[in-house]
Amino acid sequence: MTQTSPTPGAGETPPPFSLAQGGLCHRLLCRLRLSDENLGLLRRRIVFFTLLCWLPLLLLTTLEGTLLEKGSTINFLQDLEVNARFLVCLPLLLWAERFMHQHMRSVAHEFVECDLVPERALARFHRSVRSAMQWRDTAWPEGVIVAMVYGIGVFVVWNHLLALDTPTWYAKPGAGGLSFTRAGQWYSYLSIPVFQFFLCRWLWRLLIWARFLWQVSRIRLSLVPTHPDRVGGLGFLNITLHAFLPFALAIGTLLAGHLADEVLFQGEALMTFKYGILSMVATMLVVLVGPFLFFGPQLYQARRAGIREYGALAHNYTRNFEAKWLRSGGRMDKPFLGSEDVRSLADLGRSVDVVDGMRLIPVTRESILLVVLSSIAPLAPLLVSAMPTDSLVDRLVGLMF
Repeated sequence: MTQTSPTPGAGETPPPFSLAQGGLCHRLLCRLRLSDENLGLLRRRIVFFTLLCWLPLLLLTTLEGTLLEKGSTINFLQDLEVNARFLVCLPLLLWAERFMHQHMRSVAHEFVECDLVPERALARFHRSVRSAMQWRDTAWPEGVIVAMVYGIGVFVVWNHLLALDTPTWYAKPGAGGLSFTRAGQWYSYLSIPVFQFFLCRWLWRLLIWARFLWQVSRIRLSLVPTHPDRVGGLGFLNITLHAFLPFALAIGTLLAGHLADEVLFQGEALMTFKYGILSMVATMLVVLVGPFLFFGPQLYQARRAGIREYGALAHNYTRNFEAKWLRSGGRMDKPFLGSEDVRSLADLGRSVDVVDGMRLIPVTRESILLVVLSSIAPLAPLLVSAMPTDSLVDRLVGLMF
């Protein structure tokens, strides 16, 4: 069982930080030997849940004759959404947990190792780390997720909002609503809840992460305006954003599968969903990038203080430089070429440029672009298929020439 370490003392380093290594589900998977304390056995986990959620659907649709059924019914192999959900998206969510775990273990240690947390605030910082781990390990949130998955996710969202109102392998529409097949019952009451549980579990972990960043941003950090990373020494947080890229890819895959069914079988135009696609990308940016904005006020204050202090230093230094080298009546005791004064002036100029170029968010534009690309990458085949061939060729030629 995963246990939270006691709060470290002021002179100690915090324990490894992991959003995935803990909780009721993690402990259950460890007992079932589908995982270990360090989130190993990933292949076993992926195979187990893929077979649990997808293989029975394949077998039941084969028995019911809807595996390859032609006509007005959408057969199982045609349903891009369900196959993408369990053969691509679910494995991605499971792999993303391991990926996140590996990329974030040292994040709390970095705050202390880089002396960003003043000694007087170390106890408060350690409490924030311990609180995040306690939220991760507590059992009731995952129990609430299970209740929500069946109470809202299945009976409301799936049955009334997402299920296609056309004959499919999982249900036939009738006067009294959808009538589910045996494959549809397995799909509705086991496969979908398992998928929704892991998805909502991810959202819970992201909430813990946002809360942790908020608490740390309330601590008066020792930011260095002249730090080369241009975020006062918080540049290591940029790597933590990369830890969530597989999650963004999984969400994009989920949306791509749903839109594929709408376009291919409901006759909807892809551009009908342009606002939905933009909303998904915006949501990913808010959820994944938004919490880093908590450090904006401190970075802004550090930049202002740096501009004021280094501006005054540069002003005094350049005045003395001019007085020595330009206002001395042409008499120089030392050679100008190779002088330490010139090198110091150049170094001071670079420091002022670094301070002036400080960003207000500790992630780079390249990393934010990666979040966007990861979200929309699964939509690329759908966009290509919806584009007329002549138009596609013209655009490719235009890009080449």
